[in-house]
Amino acid sequence: MSDWTEKLPQAARDFMAGRRLDEVECIVADIAGVARGKAMPASKFARQNQFYLPNSIFLQTITGEWADNPSGAFTEPDMVMVPDYSTATAAPWTADWTIQVIHDATDQQGNPMPIAPRNVLKRVVQLYRDKGWNPVVAPEMEFFLVARNIDPNQPIIPPMGRTGRRAAAKQAYSMSAVDEYGKVIDDIYDFAEAQGFEIDGILQEGGAGQVEINLNHGDPVALADEIFYFKRLIREAALRHDCFATFMAKPIEGEPGSAMHIHHSITDIATGQNIFSDEKGRETPAFLHFIAGMQRHLPAAIALLAPYVNSYRRYVPDFAAPINLEWGRDNRTTGLRVPISGPEARRLENRLAGMDCNPYLGIAASLACGYLGLLEAENPRAECLGDAYMSQDELPYNLGDALDLMMENEAMRGVLGEEFTAVYESVKRNEYKEFLQVISPWEREHLLLNV
Repeated sequence: MSDWTEKLPQAARDFMAGRRLDEVECIVADIAGVARGKAMPASKFARQNQFYLPNSIFLQTITGEWADNPSGAFTEPDMVMVPDYSTATAAPWTADWTIQVIHDATDQQGNPMPIAPRNVLKRVVQLYRDKGWNPVVAPEMEFFLVARNIDPNQPIIPPMGRTGRRAAAKQAYSMSAVDEYGKVIDDIYDFAEAQGFEIDGILQEGGAGQVEINLNHGDPVALADEIFYFKRLIREAALRHDCFATFMAKPIEGEPGSAMHIHHSITDIATGQNIFSDEKGRETPAFLHFIAGMQRHLPAAIALLAPYVNSYRRYVPDFAAPINLEWGRDNRTTGLRVPISGPEARRLENRLAGMDCNPYLGIAASLACGYLGLLEAENPRAECLGDAYMSQDELPYNLGDALDLMMENEAMRGVLGEEFTAVYESVKRNEYKEFLQVISPWEREHLLLNV
C-alpha cells in the first residue's frame, strides 16, 4: 500500500483489498448539503495532497443560481481542499472501484473557511470542548421512497411494492410494510456495510413509503459525515429499484413530513460522565439549562433546521410534527422530548429539525442553542404534562420570518459565525425570492376565476 492508503479507515481498506482502485471522489458539502468537488484517477490523487475549488460554491442556491456575496466583489478566489482521510469510504454503487473522501475547506493561508458547513459544526463543537465538555448526538433519519417523478408538475405518489400495490400510509412499525420494498432496504444495508456504517435500527414510519433509520450516538462531526453519505447511498439504492428516495420535509400532500430528530447529551471531558446526571442519577441543573437554551434560541435556529419553503409545510398539528417549544418526559407532542433512559444515557431529543436540512448545519444549530443555554444558566418553563399540540405557536411560519429571527439573535450569530450567517441569509433570501415568482396550482384553481 502507498502512504495515503495506510491513512484510510479499515472499511475503506477492506473494500480496496485485492483490487486496483480506479477513482477517488474529492467532495465537500455545500450550503444545501449537496456534494460538490472533483473526481480524479486514483493515481493522480496519490500524487497530491490538496486541490482547489472556488469559494463561490457556498453561494450557490438549491436551484443553481448565485446569491449575492455579502463581503462584496464576486471574484471567486480559490479555496484549498485538504483530504480528511478518516472520512474515506467506498462508493459501492459505481461501475468501477471508487472511494469518496470528504475534504476540509481552508483559505490559501490554511485557515478554516468559516462559511463551509462542516467547519461551522467543528466551530460549535470546539466551543463545547473549550469549556471541558464533549457533545454527543444520535440522529434519526426519516425519508420517503416514492415512484419515479420526472415531471415536477405532477404530484409525488408512493412507490409500487412487491405485491403490485402502492405503499400504504398509516402502517407505522409494520414489518410487512417494510417488506414491500425490501430489495431497496437490502441494498441500503449492503451499501452501509461496504462503507463501514452501522445502522442502529430501520423501521416503517407513518407515511406511505416512509422509512426511518436510526444511527448510534457519537461525535457530532462524524455523524454529520455519515448522514451526508447516507443520503447519497439511500438515493442510489432506490434508483436501482426504479424508485426515488426523497428527503424533502413534506413531499406528499396529506402525509406526515420527514424529520431528522437529534438526541443530545454532554459528557465531561475530564471524567467521561454525562453532565445531565449527578452522582445519584438525578437530573442536574445543567440539563435544565440546556433545555432552557433550546427554548430561548431555537426560533433563531429554525432557518437552519427548516431551510426551504417546503420545510414549513411539515409544521402542522397532528401530523407527528412539533410546532412548539415545550419540553416533556416521554411526550412526543413536545418539540423537546426527554426519552426514557438510565442516568448515564440521559439526553434531550430535538424534534424540530427536518430531514431536508444540511446535517452539518442542523446539528450545529441545535448544539448552539444548548451551548448558549449552558452559558446563560437559566431554567426552562415548567414541563408540559399534556398535549403540547394545544400550545400556542412559537415558531416562524415561513422562511422569511425564520431568517429575520436568525439575524436578530446576536448570540446565535456569534456561535455560528458572523460571516457564515451573512452568507447563509444571502443564499436563502435568494431561494425565497425565486419561490415567490412561481405561481402554484392552488392559486390557479382558486383565484383565476373567483377573485
